[in-house]
Amino acid sequence: MAYTARKVEYFYITVNTTVEEAYQLLVNLADLGVNFLAMTSIPLGPASTQLTLFPEDTSRLVTVARQTGLTLTGPYPAVLVQGDDEIGALAHILEHVRHENVDVYASSGVTDGKGHYGYILYVRPEQADRAARALVK
Repeated sequence: MAYTARKVEYFYITVNTTVEEAYQLLVNLADLGVNFLAMTSIPLGPASTQLTLFPEDTSRLVTVARQTGLTLTGPYPAVLVQGDDEIGALAHILEHVRHENVDVYASSGVTDGKGHYGYILYVRPEQADRAARALVK
């Protein structure tokens, strides 16, 4: 079961619920050289949405946010696992961190449908390094 794991950071930003505003924010960030490893969005009610942004380059996102007046909450640690998909792959990952007594309080995974997956583990800040080390082969 081949995979890679690394510690990453993420930030929250709240936007109005219009698709246009979220789209424009992501286009503007891309135009300013910000690339994301992952992104999720969750409605906070009828008037706003929370975006969770996992930048490829944390310092680039922070710099752009300062320059453009974006209000970011974070950074927070997570572990990004990417690998070859097979039955039980995510259970295998969780088994490794469980043996190191890491508290995974949330996670999100996706497959590309072509044999690979990505899996984000949300962990406590004091456990992030231990979680990443548990997954390094």
